[in-house]
Amino acid sequence: MDDSDGNAQYAPVRIGEAAPDFVARSTEGMVRLSDYRGRWLVFFSHPGDFTPVCTSEFVAFARAFDRFEALGCSLLGHSVDSLFSHLAWIRGLHDDLGVTVPFPIVEDPNLEIARAFGMVSAEAHNAASVRAAYFIDPAGIVRAMNWYPLAVGRSVDEILRIVTALQRTEDGQCLAPEGWQPGDPLLAQPGFSKQEALAAGKAMEWFYRPVKDEPVKNKSGKDKKA
Repeated sequence: MDDSDGNAQYAPVRIGEAAPDFVARSTEGMVRLSDYRGRWLVFFSHPGDFTPVCTSEFVAFARAFDRFEALGCSLLGHSVDSLFSHLAWIRGLHDDLGVTVPFPIVEDPNLEIARAFGMVSAEAHNAASVRAAYFIDPAGIVRAMNWYPLAVGRSVDEILRIVTALQRTEDGQCLAPEGWQPGDPLLAQPGFSKQEALAAGKAMEWFYRPVKDEPVKNKSGKDKKA
């Protein structure tokens, strides 16, 4: 949107909204965000290459790549540095750490993508806040997000847990409780009437009822495992 002076204003993307589409150069050629429709996607951002915390995260994402694939979830990295910087960075990860990054990293030297997602304001020239991760469903809708400061690395295990929990609860029949892990009990949807509350066998059963975790089936009929 535009303000009264004609300057573009970008509000942060919210849960339940469509992820802003973009086309950008990446380490694997041109990337359009909407090309990921039909699959889950974790789109995660970084304020710069060659930084210690971000390097540790990219190593962890690369090593967990097959676990995301098993969930039918793609990975897309984003950094505000140029494509040439990205290429030099992943070369360093390959040569010094023995890690090959198997997913694209898009460039964003003008902060256009970061602004479209509301990670930075229209006037920002500092990319320190570009530390978000967006969980995007197969329809292109943002289903969850989290943000990290520069000094604290994100947990790839937690990101895998969130993807799995979103998939388990996608049909609206159950909820994932605090700290839920695959195989743990889920929670049934609560009752919404006086009759359900009074008919429950126990005082809390109408709104707090653990149920068995039933793994989501992928298109081949096999269970998805985290």
